[in-house]
Amino acid sequence: MAGIYFHIPFCRKACTYCDFHFSTSAKGREALLDAMEMELLNRSRELGDAPVSTIYFGGGTPSLLEPARIAALLQQCSDLFRVQRNAEVTLEANPDDITAERLEQWKAMGITRLSLGTQSFREDRLKWMGRAHNAEQALKSIALIARAGFASWTIDLIYGLPQMTLPEWDEQLTIALDHGMPHLSAYCLTVEPKTALAHQVNKSIVSMPGDADQSAQFDRLMERMEVAGLEHYEISNFGLPGHHSRHNSSYWEGVPYLGIGPSAHSFDGSQRRWNVANNARYVQGVAEGARFWDEELLTPAQRTNERLLTGLRTSKGVDLARLEVDVIGHQRRAVERWTATGHLIHADGRLVLTKAGRHFADRIASDLFVNDDDR
Repeated sequence: MAGIYFHIPFCRKACTYCDFHFSTSAKGREALLDAMEMELLNRSRELGDAPVSTIYFGGGTPSLLEPARIAALLQQCSDLFRVQRNAEVTLEANPDDITAERLEQWKAMGITRLSLGTQSFREDRLKWMGRAHNAEQALKSIALIARAGFASWTIDLIYGLPQMTLPEWDEQLTIALDHGMPHLSAYCLTVEPKTALAHQVNKSIVSMPGDADQSAQFDRLMERMEVAGLEHYEISNFGLPGHHSRHNSSYWEGVPYLGIGPSAHSFDGSQRRWNVANNARYVQGVAEGARFWDEELLTPAQRTNERLLTGLRTSKGVDLARLEVDVIGHQRRAVERWTATGHLIHADGRLVLTKAGRHFADRIASDLFVNDDDR
């Protein structure tokens, strides 16, 4: 199995918190998309004969593209790879791009799943975030998607916002659930360097909530989703049975994928590659056949640590038999410490976080990391 990821680096506006690679200028868009098609062609042998089970358009804002450009990339995937007939094809979209006509176009070209960047249903929050849509568009877009008949769809929400209260977060979850969403991705706001949010925090313009408030909101999130029947299959993701993201699940399980576009990452099981996060340099590199990427061959310890970091985030946890380094043998004390506190379960050849442990997923994973000298 394998996946393909397209990074579409264009947005209408810059969000306060975002540190992804994007541009708010449409200048050079067609040339960049042409370069992406060329990169896909040049790298088409990298997946070998592996069947492609997922295709994902991320960004940026892929829904800004003309449908014909998305359709062309999908057709190229079908021409170059063995794309499964039931492949999951996801398009990230913003509420302000959603119309009944556009939904029909996406569905007709083979998009099977939409990921809607709602983030909030409150007007004041959306303005502070710098989002291009308003609260009315957020609700209207969900109603349109729910009627469009896609195989699946999901919305994004953010908690842990400045001065966010538990009642406000409850309100957001209630609105989402009342609209019948089959999947939710909910992220705790983090302050990333060199973002507008980081500047506001450093200048004391805004104050971030404390760990206790963020933890309480995460607990409420888990409670509400459990009652609604959405399975907590990854730290930030909840879905009804049959609506889990296959693309993201493959990533967490270490399945190879090909990343196309500026700043896109790829992984073949042993080596990681990442393209330059600069549109002009990317286009020039593709056109001239010059190197526009960096790559790293991961050591057994690095591959083991990546599996710990991603696997522990999932409800399945980590299959110890798939690790290249004996984590239990080298980090037994850390495993025993976290199991004794009720944060980690070690049973049936797996390591799985408890509900309490999900609050400390990254910390627990780092405590279990091994070194290159470990064998």
